[in-house]
Order: sequence, then structure tokens, then C-alpha cells
Amino acid sequence: MDGNGEARAPMQILLVGDSPGDVRLTKEAFHNVNLSARLNVAVDGIEAMSFLKQMDANNVRTFRPDLILRDLNLLRMDGRQVLAFW
Repeated sequence: MDGNGEARAPMQILLVGDSPGDVRLTKEAFHNVNLSARLNVAVDGIEAMSFLKQMDANNVRTFRPDLILRDLNLLRMDGRQVLAFW
């Protein structure tokens, strides 16, 4: 809840990484600190771009993450290229 006693929407997080171990550890870390978050996982930069480019019928972005965690060394499109887009 926020300072006014109203429920807040969960934080939207995009994790860009190809290591299942890193994904598991990140999920555990958020769970352990009781962070209300929705963790979306993309295995590479191409998949991350698909998340970031989602639009509705009015050409408004439907996915705007509050936080992007990315691995810099990925296949196909690395984390630096994703960051340059964002």
C-alpha cells in the first residue's frame, strides 16, 4: 500500500538474461525481500525488444517496465543494444 492506504500495482520488472540460474536467484531475491513485483523474463535482446515494443490498438505502449535488469553478453542482440533502444 502507498502512503494513502491504497494498494499499489506490482512493480514491473524486465529481466534480460539467458542463465536459468540467474533468473532463479533473481526471483528468490525479490521473494525474500517481499517485493511486490511482476518479473518478466526475456532470454535475449530480441525477446526483450518484443516486450518493449508491445503496443495497443491506439499505438500506446502496453508494457513500460519500472526496472530493466540485463545481461550485457547475450546472443543475437546484447544488453548494450537493448539499452541503446530504451
